[in-house]
Amino acid sequence: MGRLFGTDGVRGVANADLTAELATGLSVAAAHVLAEAGSFAGHRPTAVVGRDPRASGEFLEAAVVAGLASAGVDVLRVGVLPTPAVAYLTGVLGADLGVMLSASHNAMPDNGIKFFARGGHKLADELEDRIEQVYRQHSTGEPWDRPTGAGVGRVRDYDEGFDKYVAHLIGVLPNRLDGLRIVLDEAHGAASRVSPEAFARAGAEVVTIGAEPDGLNINDGCGSTHLELLKAAVVEHGADLGIAHDGDADRCLAVDGTGNEVDGDQILAVLALAMKEAGTLRGNTVVATVMSNLGFTLAMEREGVQLVQTAVGDRYVLEAMKESGYALGGEQSGHVIVLDHATTGDGTLTGLMLAARIAATGRSLAELAGVMERLPQILVNVRDVDKSRVGSSAELSQAVAEAERDLGATGRVLLRPSGTEPLVRVMVEAADIEQAHAVAGRLADVVKSALG
Repeated sequence: MGRLFGTDGVRGVANADLTAELATGLSVAAAHVLAEAGSFAGHRPTAVVGRDPRASGEFLEAAVVAGLASAGVDVLRVGVLPTPAVAYLTGVLGADLGVMLSASHNAMPDNGIKFFARGGHKLADELEDRIEQVYRQHSTGEPWDRPTGAGVGRVRDYDEGFDKYVAHLIGVLPNRLDGLRIVLDEAHGAASRVSPEAFARAGAEVVTIGAEPDGLNINDGCGSTHLELLKAAVVEHGADLGIAHDGDADRCLAVDGTGNEVDGDQILAVLALAMKEAGTLRGNTVVATVMSNLGFTLAMEREGVQLVQTAVGDRYVLEAMKESGYALGGEQSGHVIVLDHATTGDGTLTGLMLAARIAATGRSLAELAGVMERLPQILVNVRDVDKSRVGSSAELSQAVAEAERDLGATGRVLLRPSGTEPLVRVMVEAADIEQAHAVAGRLADVVKSALG
């Protein structure tokens, strides 16, 4: 049996892989593990529980709340809010843990569970491993130590979370957004109410699409994984920019006024220079992953900003930031962490800060994003292969070495197993798009033959 926890919590098809029993059991296990670790010492523990609008989130929320309360944890149920809102509320309310039910950008049938420790930070790998170990131990029949009477957890709705989070977002903006027209694509997801409210309160004229969640339409042809509707809406409304979120709004992609995509690398570059100018880019350093475009690396070099690169996953970006005290980090996918104001990627905050830079400078997003030139980057997802063998195949290692020789200093190759899906990602960058396509195609074929 494989590891339950991936790079971003536990994720799978709701009611098939991710069942009510699993959600309850993991929640009880999390309570016991955090108690063992001393997180609950000397006080009655409290958890913040939120979800995105997926239909399955309704029964999974009930399962998580039941598990926590049965383990003696009081629960504040905040309802449908973005993942970063749950992280923020966990911290600001002094809760002992937070739980978010979401499968982020995945299709509607999937769902997931993300745990946050005290302060709103993602759990360390060793704590996740321990939770999984304790869950498996008790799922085979060993009884839990259960409180009774007044010892059981109490559950209440915390409706103030919405306004508290929006006020936080507005409060950390460096300037208002008056005069900007912005199209927001909410992916029919968790930020469908929060994001339009925040942008409007900040002074922007807001046009909203994809903000009518019905439990079944999350990420369906809209949001950060499908930018076509946003591009068309930006041009149609003559907007200054468009912002796209994913289902749980921990990421943000953008579209400039001409309808062209602005990805996470470009957003990170714009924010890095804004923070450098403001004197808030600690260590004059930005943290990104190995998936960042080579053009981003070259731009930061040219602008005198240091770059630290990590493994793929915003948790690893965050670890590097916390370890060295850096203020800004992110991923090409649009997970951007501004550590002074958030403990995890926050798509609404990122969009607000990007818009604030446009308002402050009077420059268009296209001009600001032009600080870096994206080199052609081809990403091929190879499915139905044994992703666990990526690092041990001699045939694959040889193919990668040959590809790197062909590309020379003008490109690079990256192969990695997905942390959230059953596939291997083949990424090739080159100065020439045709060469990148050709190399990526060859490598994808080798992955299929070597790992199939």
